[in-house]
Amino acid sequence: MYPEIMVIPMREELTRAGIAEARTAAEVDTALAKPGTTMVVVNSICGCAAGKMRPGVRMALSNPTLPDQSITVFAGQDREATEKARSYFGGHPPTSPSIAILRDGQLVYLMQRSAIETSTAPAIAQELQRAFDTYCAKTPA
Repeated sequence: MYPEIMVIPMREELTRAGIAEARTAAEVDTALAKPGTTMVVVNSICGCAAGKMRPGVRMALSNPTLPDQSITVFAGQDREATEKARSYFGGHPPTSPSIAILRDGQLVYLMQRSAIETSTAPAIAQELQRAFDTYCAKTPA
């Protein structure tokens, strides 16, 4: 684990964008028990999180269609919360960073580190916006 003072700016980059932090397993379970869509951002201290994932997520949040809620866990820092979040990812190998979308607690979309580290922030934003439009759009009643 890194000293908390080092990761505060990395946490705040997402929380300032309106993404709620989940620092315990219970907070993850509470968030994912809510009906609707939830984006789960597995944050990381690595360079691809700093230069690609976090900026891409922030850019994607300008899309008209968004998840009902968004949470973030920090890999390597909030281990219990990260393990709990990953337990919802349906047997996919754990990677950080990563971005998931769940509907009613069930995984419908996952962007793993391999896709993040080979993309640019604008490309990540574009892909997330496509995922938001596909998985988070409200259907007429």
